[in-house]
Amino acid sequence: MPVSCVGRKKVELDTPVLLVDLDRMEANIATIAGACRAAGVSWRPHFKGIKVPAISLRAIAAGAIGITCAKLGEAEVAAAAGIRDILVANQIVTPLKMERLARLRRSADPIVAVDDAGNVDALGEAARRAGVVLRVVIEVDIGMRRAGVLPGEPVIALARRIAATKGLSFAGIMGWEAQAVGIADPAEKQRCVADAIALLAGSARDCAAAGLPCAIVSCGGTGTIRYTMHQPGVTEIQAGGGMLSDMRYTTSMHADLPPALTILATVTSRPTPTRIICDAGRKAMSADGVNPMPIGLGAIARLSFSAEHSTIELEAPSATPRIGDTVEFVAGYGDTTVHMHDTLYGVRGGVVEAEWPVLARGKLA
Repeated sequence: MPVSCVGRKKVELDTPVLLVDLDRMEANIATIAGACRAAGVSWRPHFKGIKVPAISLRAIAAGAIGITCAKLGEAEVAAAAGIRDILVANQIVTPLKMERLARLRRSADPIVAVDDAGNVDALGEAARRAGVVLRVVIEVDIGMRRAGVLPGEPVIALARRIAATKGLSFAGIMGWEAQAVGIADPAEKQRCVADAIALLAGSARDCAAAGLPCAIVSCGGTGTIRYTMHQPGVTEIQAGGGMLSDMRYTTSMHADLPPALTILATVTSRPTPTRIICDAGRKAMSADGVNPMPIGLGAIARLSFSAEHSTIELEAPSATPRIGDTVEFVAGYGDTTVHMHDTLYGVRGGVVEAEWPVLARGKLA
C-alpha cells in the first residue's frame, strides 16, 4: 500500500512531482468567487485543467454553482465525487457517448452543448430510451471560429428544435470569447470582449422574444474574466484555470492571479558552473505556449526542455544549486501539465498538507 506523504517537507518528495501552493490557490478561489458575487453572476469553473474533484469541491464551497467540463469522462469523474451541476461545454455526438450522457443523468444533472439539429435529434432519442430529460445549451460562435452556430436567427431555429424535442430541455446558450485572451492593452481587450458578448447576449434576447428564455448565458475564461463578468446579459462565468494559475495565464493572458501550480525537480548534473540539468522535462511539465519558469536561480540566459530533462543556462557562474538539490518551476500551462501526473500534492508552508489523485487524468473521451 502506498505510503502517504502528508506531513513531509515538499523537498523530501521524489521528483519530478506536481505541487500546488494551498495558500495561493485558496486566495485565487476566494478572489474569483468574490468577484463573481460582486458582479452578480454565477461561477461555474472549468475542470479541464484541474482534474482533481477535491479542488472543484473547494470552489463549490466558496460559492461556485457547479463545474464546466471539456469531456464527458471528466463529468463522470466529477459526478462520482458528488458534483451534480455539470456543463459539458462540448458536443456529444457518438452513440456510445450519448448513452453515457443519458446514464449520467441518473446521478447528476448534466448540461450538454449542441450546434447541430441532427445532434439534437440523436440526443433526444438517447434521452428518451434512458427515460431521462437532458438540459441542452446552444454553443454560439462569437468570434473564436471553432464550434458553434452563428448568432441571431440560427440560434433561435436551433432553440426551437430543442424545445420541440422530447427528452431535451432548452437551458440557454454559451460562447467563448477566446479571441480576446491574448490582447495586452486593457481598453482594446475590454472592447473585444464587449463586442463578443454583445453577440451572445443579443442571441439570448432574440430567443426570449421568440418565447424561448435563456436561463443560462455562459461564457468567460480566466484570461477575460475581469471584463466578461461585467457584460450585460451574462449569467455565469466558466473561468477555472486561474484557481491554480501559471505562467501562461499571468503573462500571455494577463490574468491577475498569482501562480499556485509548480513542479519540483531534482538537479541531476552540473556539467559547467552555468549549466543546471534537472530531472523534469516535457513529460513532467508543459511548455505549451509559455515555458515553465525556475524559481530563485537569478538571471537565466537560456532555458530548454527535452523529454526527460530541463537545461538551465545561468548568466553568471554559480556553485549552487548542487547535484541532489531541488529546483521548483512555476508551471508554464497548467491545462496541459496536470494531466501528466498521477498525484497533486497540496503544500502549505513548505509541508505537504493534501495528497490528491488526479482522478480525471486520461479522461479524453
